[in-house]
Order: sequence, then structure tokens, then C-alpha cells
Amino acid sequence: MTIQSQHDVDQLLKIGRIVALTIERMKQSARPGMTTRELDLIGQETLAEFGAVSAPMKDVNFPGYTCISVNEEVAHGIPGDRVFREGDLVNVDVSAELNGYYADAGQSFQLPPVTDQVNRLCQATHDTMMKVISSLKAGVKLNEVGRIMQNEAARNGFKIIENLCSHGVGKGLHEAPFEILPYYEARDKRVLKAGQVITIEPFLSTGASYVNEQEDGWTLMAPDGSRVAQFEHTIIITNHKPIIVTAC
Repeated sequence: MTIQSQHDVDQLLKIGRIVALTIERMKQSARPGMTTRELDLIGQETLAEFGAVSAPMKDVNFPGYTCISVNEEVAHGIPGDRVFREGDLVNVDVSAELNGYYADAGQSFQLPPVTDQVNRLCQATHDTMMKVISSLKAGVKLNEVGRIMQNEAARNGFKIIENLCSHGVGKGLHEAPFEILPYYEARDKRVLKAGQVITIEPFLSTGASYVNEQEDGWTLMAPDGSRVAQFEHTIIITNHKPIIVTAC
């Protein structure tokens, strides 16, 4: 969507804070011995507390309130009977709707004990996301997103997952601009405009550059078992620095 009024901004910030708080509660609650379904219900309870609903469940019949991916799972993991273990790499991705406005965010983290490689992977992914966000404003070419992601991944010794993209959001879960590529594409001539609402979500990998959909029709995995981290914010493009909608 493109912002038309202060009301739009206020509503996006409202649902953004709810999404951020949901992720934070889920992150703080995750522990070895808990199932992914139990963690998902904490997410659902938090959304319901503030009157919000799960966007993927509402819009595309996703079989969970949130996406929870563990270790070899990269994205769109279905909550279920899987039990968390010490040292698991966990990704929580929360998309929610309130009053017709949507926000989308995600975080990756490792359950203790934290290892150096996974810690570096998560930190580099977070830093990549923030470097992209800080570089965007009206007039910047959209392919700058991919250029920075690709360069930062390489600088830190990681790969970018090339078939998972950032996207427009706001009045729906996925809107124009679609397929904001995570690598530089010179042929993409699109330019950011003030008021556009988009996600920024790099996926950095220890090896693979692509993920494959599994038989369940949702879960995405790296073919070589690589570990992958994702961080995501919803932002509003302005003539200056973006507004981060999903800051807690």
C-alpha cells in the first residue's frame, strides 16, 4: 500500500507493535522440551489479547497462527509436535491483521547453548536488514535492496537465499511491489516512492542459495541442510529515513 493519511500511519504502527510484541513473547518463551505448537499458541494468545488475527491463517489458510521453523527448516514451518532441543536454531515469523491493516516481521535465534557460527549468522542477518533499511528513502532504486543484501552476505562469509524475497504489505499480506529480490538485478528499474509500505527480510545461509518446498506444501528447506537465519521488519518509505513499523 501507499500511505494516504496519518490514520494509515497510526494503524500500521498499532498492528506493527502487536506483531513485534508477539515475536518478543514467543522468543522469551521458547525453551527445550516445548513443542512448536505450544509456542504457536503463545503467539495466538498474544495476538488475540490485542484483537489482532493471524494473517497467513486468515488469508491463505496456513495451518498455524505463526510460522515456526527449526534448524534445517528455513521458512513457513508448520507448528506441530516437534520438540525444541538445546542448541536449536529457531525462526519465528509473525504476520497479523487489525482493522484492515497488516504488518509482517520475523527473527531467528538459537536456544542455549549458543554456538559461534550460529550467533555470527544471526547477527550478520540482523545487521544486513538494518543496513538495508537505513539506506532506503524515496528515489532510491528498489534493486538497491538486493545489492546491499548480496554484498553484506558475502562480506560476512555467508550466502543469500535467492528465492525468498521482500515484498509490499499494508492492506494485504503480499502487495506491490512484489518480488523485491535479495540480489542485485540491473534490469529492475523500479524506484521507491514516499509512503510505500514494504518488508525487508534477508535470509543469510551457511551454504545454500536456494530453498525447496516440502511435501506439506508449506515448509521450505535448504537442500544441503545449511543453517539459515532471517530477520524482517515492515517499514514505511519516506523522503528521509524509513519508519520501522514493527519496532517493539
